[in-house]
Amino acid sequence: MTIIVCIKQVPDTNNVRINPETNTLIREGVASIINPFDMYAIEEAVRLKEKLGAKAIVLCMGPPQAEEALREALSLGIDEAILVCDRAFAGSDTWATSYTLSKAIEKIGEYSLIICGKQAADGDTAQVGPGIAAHLDLPQVTYVKKIEEIDQKRARVESMTEEGYEIIETPLPVLITVVKEINTPRLPSLKGKMRARSANITIWSAKDLDVEPDCLGLNGSPTRVVKIFTPPARCGGQKFTGEPAELTEKLIQLLKDEIL
Repeated sequence: MTIIVCIKQVPDTNNVRINPETNTLIREGVASIINPFDMYAIEEAVRLKEKLGAKAIVLCMGPPQAEEALREALSLGIDEAILVCDRAFAGSDTWATSYTLSKAIEKIGEYSLIICGKQAADGDTAQVGPGIAAHLDLPQVTYVKKIEEIDQKRARVESMTEEGYEIIETPLPVLITVVKEINTPRLPSLKGKMRARSANITIWSAKDLDVEPDCLGLNGSPTRVVKIFTPPARCGGQKFTGEPAELTEKLIQLLKDEIL
């Protein structure tokens, strides 16, 4: 069994800066970390590796500095690391990102399970994981809090809902996105750190993948950030006092006056 974990390197700061020309994040000179939700995906892959004797591969699309995130994943017990890196990928939206990652997964070949974090801390869209599944025409289960059973053909998982969870059985291969309730990520061991420091990281550019150039990067992204701004601070407003019935009448009259 081969497990692929898709991770993202995100800024380790709340002071996010935006390029005013491209409306994309400025990552140069900003400390970066593995996306927090992806740490749970890594941990789950390592646990399955230890339990089933599976092979765990970590995949990341990003700039050269994302190699640091891949080495951290290796130090936690992942077997292999692949970085998809090319200026042609710069400015990708969630559609272009999931397209590129899906092509990298096709290049990897056979796999049984793809694990992604629920969402990225810098975008919060929760779209890339499901997008990968759509491009690969795979079944997907989102918000997974527990893998109950898994073998060579099927998996049964618990997927969180607003009111609890539901149990879903799915054939393999499948893509799942995981939430923080699924496990507690481990810390890297000294042996793991030493192995990761000297490990070879495979780097694929656009030329190494069977991709359509028009589907890559900013030019291949069907969605664009047209404008970014800080909403004005709220001001004014009215304060009402009185009994609930009286307050309701005042509020209804206020809304009528605004509409008319």
